[in-house]
Amino acid sequence: MLKNILDNKESYQPGLSIDCVIFGFHDNQLKVLLIKTKYSDKWALPGGFVPVDEDIDEAAVTVLHGRTGLRGIFLRQFSTFGAAKRCSVDVSNTVLEFYGIPLDEGKWYASRFVTVGYYALVDFLQTVPQPEGNNDIVEWIDHNIVPELVLDHKEILDKALETLRMELNLMPVGYNLLPEKFTIPELQKLYETILGRKLDRRNFLRKITAIGILRKLDEKKSNVAHKAPNLYSFDKEKYEEVLKNGLTQGW
Repeated sequence: MLKNILDNKESYQPGLSIDCVIFGFHDNQLKVLLIKTKYSDKWALPGGFVPVDEDIDEAAVTVLHGRTGLRGIFLRQFSTFGAAKRCSVDVSNTVLEFYGIPLDEGKWYASRFVTVGYYALVDFLQTVPQPEGNNDIVEWIDHNIVPELVLDHKEILDKALETLRMELNLMPVGYNLLPEKFTIPELQKLYETILGRKLDRRNFLRKITAIGILRKLDEKKSNVAHKAPNLYSFDKEKYEEVLKNGLTQGW
């Protein structure tokens, strides 16, 4: 793969790359999609180079699909990472050596790259990675137990999580992340998992109700040990209206 890129490096924007942080929610865990390549024991974010004939947002979709096989993911650009020494000479040389590429031929790859970060929060069960044409390992990993990452990918991941948490103050989450029918405690657990902290039960109920995106159903959750809680669903029309107009409250 790298040999093909170097042979066609004029097709890629020099010094510019993309890294994607894909979050998924499953079993009350916030997971992040990571890859492990053949030439490193460390995990990494799905990333790659920018084709010169693609807009940056279009290139992000291309990169994510090429590394994970995922399609139809709405990616948000959240930050740019351009530290002078973010690219490691040792890492670059290890990759070039793995592919048997002489250092003089790999100068383009070993040069400094500024990377643009994109993130998404997706439905874990509907987002199944299917890497195409390579032997990379692609796995969902709990964001609380992420192993050591290459280069500055931990910094990129942390910044993406910080951005996601700030986004909760601007828009609702939950649609496509929870079952069609859910309880308030289940919705609160989703928010707590993303925020990384506990929320007051009464305060959460008051705020989430005030947003006006929930529809209380004439049903209760079955097969529970204690008093059965009420079930709710999202009012899709109102949910999309709030997404468009934004929120005016914080968590």
